Amino acid sequence: MSAEITKLDFVGVPTQDADRSRAFYIETLGLKPDPKSDYEFWVDKTCFGIWEPEKQGMEFKPQSNAHLALHVDDVPAARAELEGKGVEFLGDTFDTGVCHMALFKDPDGNDLMLHNRYAPRD
Repeated sequence: MSAEITKLDFVGVPTQDADRSRAFYIETLGLKPDPKSDYEFWVDKTCFGIWEPEKQGMEFKPQSNAHLALHVDDVPAARAELEGKGVEFLGDTFDTGVCHMALFKDPDGNDLMLHNRYAPRD
């Protein structure tokens, strides 16, 4: 490849209601809002942006089967906290042998997961 890809600049997540999504990502998930943009948030060094495809003349479709893995130190504790805020998870938290994962959706049906890698892959 002539141009080496060196990092992930941002992740874009579609929504039908940017204000509702903003509230979910800030108030429910606790993401840090970007002080210069109402619809961008920071997860460590990665920008997490929500956008409305229909305002760009495109059909809205939730992102599916590519769960954004949101790192937490303790998946069961984070899951319990989010369940207390009304977030519904898809099945049990599972253990892959190297990480714990708990799958859920945002208000638009976009696939997300709580994730913690607790062991190196051999």
